[in-house]
Amino acid sequence: MTPVSATVSGLAMRAIGLTKHYGQVVAMDGADFELARGEILAVVGDNGAGKSTLIKALAGALVPDSGQVYLDGEPVRFSSPLEARLAGIETVYQDLAVATQLDITQNMFLGRELRKPGVLGSVLRQLDKKRMRQQAAEQMHNLGVQVQSIRHAIETLSGGQRQAVAVARAATWGRKVVMLDEPTAALGVRESHQVLDLIRRLRDRGRSVVLISHSMPEVFAIADRIHVHRLGRRAAIVSPKTTAMSDVVALMTGALPSDAVVSAAPAPAGAPISDQRVQ
Repeated sequence: MTPVSATVSGLAMRAIGLTKHYGQVVAMDGADFELARGEILAVVGDNGAGKSTLIKALAGALVPDSGQVYLDGEPVRFSSPLEARLAGIETVYQDLAVATQLDITQNMFLGRELRKPGVLGSVLRQLDKKRMRQQAAEQMHNLGVQVQSIRHAIETLSGGQRQAVAVARAATWGRKVVMLDEPTAALGVRESHQVLDLIRRLRDRGRSVVLISHSMPEVFAIADRIHVHRLGRRAAIVSPKTTAMSDVVALMTGALPSDAVVSAAPAPAGAPISDQRVQ
């Protein structure tokens, strides 16, 4: 098993030595992170490994006690998710944070509504609903998301469609990085495939994507590299093409040291995605 790294010049995002303590509990213990431009990086780890804490630190949801985050090579320090969003980083958490009674367009532009030009928008504060509908429809079409109408309320959509709307919204505003936390956790196999295809299209459109997942088959089907997190820090970065799934699981659990050399066959191309998940 050969560690896989990306050149510093090709990094969209990087973190060095992130730490976070909650009293005596160490949530991050000198965690490092590297995300290349235009790649899908899977972040995997056992429960309690600190994956969510890492992502929250990168997305501005928490402030690390120490360490440094870089975006396009420049040092940044986010004190809120809003600051990260303004910098081009969008995160889709497991609960999706969609307003189910609003329609697709309203969700796509929630908190970022477009106003009509001139006095109508600046003084009377009228929304430009037509322009928002056009842009929402265009974005959904470009990402290959199939819905009957963008005026449908979110509550009328399937689980896969709701996830697709959340991902499409993140892609609309996440100019640089899109982070996805367990995007297929509550979906069936068919809808999981649809969401994974959507994630591939995000990468193909130039986005850097971070995927947190417990589904090893999905990780091996879609990831360009795999970041293995254990005990609050990065244990290894490996390639799914040259590393066996069982070795990644062993790295996660500590059964295999991160410096071990393992002969690993690449994952078979186009392997079907099952519901196998690491708990």
